[in-house]
This record gives sequence, C-alpha cells and structure tokens, in this order.
Amino acid sequence: MRIVPIITACVVALVLYGIVVERDRLGEFAAAVLPEAATKAPVVAAAETAATPAAAEAPLPEGTVRVIAMKSVAQEIDSAVVLRGVTEAARQVNVQAQTSGIVVSEPLRRGAFVQQGQVLCEIDPGTRPANLAEAEARLAEARARRPEVEARIPEAQAQVEAARAQLAEAEINANAAQKLSEGGYASETRVKAAQAAVRSAEAAVSGAEAGLKSARSGLDSLQAGIESAEAAVARARTEIEYLTVRAPFAGLLESDAAETGSLLSGSAPSGGHCATVIQLDPIKIVGFLPEMSVARVEVGARGGARLTSGQEVAGRVTFLSRSADPLTRTFRVEITIANPDLSIRDGQTAEIAIESEGAMAHLLPASALTLSDEGELGVRTVDAEEKALFKPVTLLRDTREGVWLTGLADTETVITVGQEYVTDGVPVAPSFEDIIQ
Repeated sequence: MRIVPIITACVVALVLYGIVVERDRLGEFAAAVLPEAATKAPVVAAAETAATPAAAEAPLPEGTVRVIAMKSVAQEIDSAVVLRGVTEAARQVNVQAQTSGIVVSEPLRRGAFVQQGQVLCEIDPGTRPANLAEAEARLAEARARRPEVEARIPEAQAQVEAARAQLAEAEINANAAQKLSEGGYASETRVKAAQAAVRSAEAAVSGAEAGLKSARSGLDSLQAGIESAEAAVARARTEIEYLTVRAPFAGLLESDAAETGSLLSGSAPSGGHCATVIQLDPIKIVGFLPEMSVARVEVGARGGARLTSGQEVAGRVTFLSRSADPLTRTFRVEITIANPDLSIRDGQTAEIAIESEGAMAHLLPASALTLSDEGELGVRTVDAEEKALFKPVTLLRDTREGVWLTGLADTETVITVGQEYVTDGVPVAPSFEDIIQ
C-alpha cells in the first residue's frame, strides 16, 4: 500500500531535477528529438531575456555564492553598559526579640515610618526586676567582705615574721650548744633540745607562710565572687534592656509589629519575630554584568536606570563583585540612588545604563551575527577580492534599531543574508540592501 506514494515521489523528484538542474541538456535532447522545438526555443529564450534583467542572467563564476550585504560606517557612541536589574532596599532587617515574654505594647501597623531607636515591641518584665535586685544585693555583700579579707593578709604576714625570728633564735641556740658540746661544756641532751627547737621554729614558719597564702587566696576568691556578682548584675540589667525592642535604623515597617498578648521566644529562631524594617533612602539598583562587560565598569562610575513606570533616576556605582555567580558566571553590580520621597519601591524592574569610555562601533541588524567554528561571535564580511571573511566582534549594546558592535574596521561590507552558507575564502556576489529595497 505504501509503495505507490514512494514511487510517485521519486518520479516527481527526477522530473524536477531534470527541469531545474539539467535544463540545458533537456533542451538539447528535445531539439534532437523534435526539430520543430529547436526553432521555437530561440523565441522562448528571447522572451525570457526580455522579461529578466540582464544582471540576473549574467552567469556567475563557478563556486560563487550570491549574498545580501550592506556597507557600514563606524560611529562614535558613548559605549554605556546596558543591562536589566531590579531595585533593592539598602537595608532590610527582621527585628527579633532576644528574650522571651508576653508583648504588652500596642502594635505598629505595616507601612508606618519609624525612627532609629523607636520602640517596636515592649515585653512584660515579669520577675526580672526582682532578679536584678537580688544580684545587686549579692554584689554589695561581696564587696562588704573585702575589708575583712584584706585585713587578714597583714596579720598573716606578721605571723610569718614572728615565726622567722623564732627560727633565727633557735638556730643561734643550736649552734651555741653544738660548740659548747664540742668543748665539753654542754651535754648531748642540750644539743638535741636546741636542734628540736630549730625544727619546731621551722614548722612554725611553714605554718605562718601557709596562713599568708590562705589569706591571699581568700582575697582572690573574694575578688572572683565580686566579679561573678557583677556579671550577674550585668545579665539581669541586659535582660531588662532586652524587654524593649527598638528599630535599628530609620525606615518603613514591611510587616505589622507583634500583637499585644503574643508570646515572643528569644531562644527560637523564628519565635522572636517583632517586625520587619526596610530602608528605602537611599535605594540600590542591582544588576548582573556578563564577563565580557565587567572590565568596562568601575566603582564610582555614573549610572542611571529607567523603571517600568517610566521614571528615570541617576546615581553612582557603589559595589562591583569580585567573584562571579557560580551558576550564571555574572558579576553583581550595585548603583546607589537617592530616594527621599520613597517613590521607588523594593523589587521594581529597571533598565540600567552605566557610563563607559566612548568607542567607534557599527550598528548592524542582530541577524547578521554568526559564530565561527570555534564558537566565537562575529560577522562575515566581503573583502577587497569579494571573498567571504569572518571577523570577531564585541557586542556593546542591543537596541531596537540593531546591535552596536566593535572590532571591525571603520568601513566594512557586512553580509546580512547568506552568511551561514559561506566560509572564509568563498567567492561571493553581494547584492546591497538599499538596491534591493
């Protein structure tokens, strides 16, 4: 059932091939078979020649390809880097409570403007004032013990001096008894007693020195107790300070403040949320630069943007990322814009233009762009010998009228149609767009 359509398609393809490609041979064959057709052929050819322009019938050299081209002259442009971006608040903070408790203040509603330090949430103090009073009492008690402990140190030092004096006296008596014993004037018992008195005096010195160390250790222990009590007082005071949650900077409330009676838990990551504050003056416009454009932008350069509402704003580049996004291989750039009336909102789409050095560029249709075998962006031109030649280009800007490109000579003949069907060195016969139009 399917063989008939296939045979029909093959026959039609052969007929079309004979008519289009082998036209001349087919005419010679017809003239040989039908002599009367040979007499009519010149008449038909003359009619076709009269109806067709002479240029169209002019035979082309073998291998020459017809293309459409345009002559382009470079123009100087400001070479601004154009990209799309979005507005972003200069600062945005989710204000969290640092302690737990019940909210006792009236909530502020979203959209309200708050000043830096303004109270957003007030938490019930509970027993915190009593804890502070207890910590302060312990601190006062520890400080009151200082004179008593400090007085023990001089007393212990005096005992050490007395014990050392007794030791010196005992050593003198022991030496005297030893010499008298050697001369036969003192008994051995007296010598032993003198030596025992020396050992007793040495023990007394050791005990007195231990007492002095104990007194000093007591002073160190007291100092540690005082510092611990001071830390407890500081913690209690900080807990009371945490009861009042304030705005970290002037801005707008993006969410309602915590409702009266709600429980804020400072220990939970999301349980202590009081309010969200954003700062819109100044505001940032954020875009992402491709790798080929990042070298043309510098911090401090002037930049502007057109919002979707039609509003145009201007500012300067305040940040240019040094590391690329791992997914898009683009670099973040920020332009800071004054926004005193808060008319620019967070998250608006913007068309960004950042100033750069002027450059000579060609305005060409985007369809003229092509890729080389290595994947390099460029266009195909017609050289002086009317052969196709690929030239790499750099894309500066994409506009409604076309694309601005650099990397070409001041005057170029660029192939706009047919550049995908030729390679370098292939002869071409260009027809210019203004003539065809």
